[in-house]
Amino acid sequence: MSALLIKNIKQLVQVRENKGLMHQALTPVRGKEMAELPSIDNAWILIKHGIIEDYGSMDDGRGLMHQAQTVIDATGKLVLPAWCDSHTHLVFADTREEEFVGRIKGLTYEQIAAAGGGILNSAKKLAEKTEAELIASATERLNEIMHLGTGAVEIKSGYGLSVEGELKMLRVIKHLKENHPLTIKATFLGAHAIPAEYKQNRVEYIRQIIEEMLPVIAKEGLADYIDVFCETNYYTPEETSRILEAGKKYGLKPKIHVNQFNSIGGLQVGIQHNAISVDHLEVMTEKDKTDLAKSSVIPTVLPSCSFFLGIPYAPARELIEANLPLCLASDYNPGSTPSGNIPFVLSLACLRMKLLTEEAINAVTMNGACAMELQHELGSITRGKKANLIITRPINSINNIPYGFGSNLVETVLINGYVV
Repeated sequence: MSALLIKNIKQLVQVRENKGLMHQALTPVRGKEMAELPSIDNAWILIKHGIIEDYGSMDDGRGLMHQAQTVIDATGKLVLPAWCDSHTHLVFADTREEEFVGRIKGLTYEQIAAAGGGILNSAKKLAEKTEAELIASATERLNEIMHLGTGAVEIKSGYGLSVEGELKMLRVIKHLKENHPLTIKATFLGAHAIPAEYKQNRVEYIRQIIEEMLPVIAKEGLADYIDVFCETNYYTPEETSRILEAGKKYGLKPKIHVNQFNSIGGLQVGIQHNAISVDHLEVMTEKDKTDLAKSSVIPTVLPSCSFFLGIPYAPARELIEANLPLCLASDYNPGSTPSGNIPFVLSLACLRMKLLTEEAINAVTMNGACAMELQHELGSITRGKKANLIITRPINSINNIPYGFGSNLVETVLINGYVV
């Protein structure tokens, strides 16, 4: 692959060295450090074979010494690492705009779910689609978020809710991993809801998850993580613990849904099982905050879900002040967040959660990479990492990204060193 040089960059953002202070480029950013976003003004960056080869200031002259077949002049523009979106459900059969209308008329998310909507609605629609149809629609969504600057994404199953349906979803995700340029991680979320036919026999469905789904998932290498929706009317903490323990025996690490509507002990289960992340966290008790602060688990918050459902926003400011490594993600799904637009997530984080732009960008680059265990290859401008990069339009500063919530300020995206 030919070399690519980007020169005259107004600001090269999120530069973390892997020499001396190696941890800067490999560990999540936490607490007060999240307000720091190391950058180089008037910069250049050299890419070879899809990897960040070198970078520096135009003032030192080294950038002009490099021979590159392709040169991009980024005068007035910023260059950042591509977004790392660590929580999505973007493989789904169809949209659920009828539920959107229902909420406008006053129905709650829980009322819609109790009437057969919500996750069960998506499961019904997914059963009617072929793998090829699901691949086609998910590819369109992946292309959309890629052009908005996303360079890595986690995708969950959970709309199958049967042995056949869950395996179908995971095989679709595996196909996407192998055939789409984005870096993709797969999560098994068979425990997303209790299927209607097992409402009176939930033990049997949990048995299917553990004894029928997990062995096939492990044999075919269909997932990296295991997830459970631990919430009132979904899965209890005890059931969550049992499912996570079973998944760990097959090599699947936990990344779980907790504290979206109620605090019922799911967060503590995630900590007990050394989850990579606990996600949602809209409802947090003082005990939850204290327990999380003592752990190594990454708290992941999903502001566009709060925006769309009209529910409280997670206490992101308090989590940062507790010296935690806050992560932001989109929660792209057809019911509660029909969007994978990370720049809008940044806007909501700043406007509704009162994050600084630097904190929000750290949360969806370095910390997003860590929440998918991709910190060795993505999340920062670091020599040796993948050249998954964003070039903005000409803007004044990084603050324009969340400030301009209605505009797409991403002009060019590079994935594996290629302009897409």
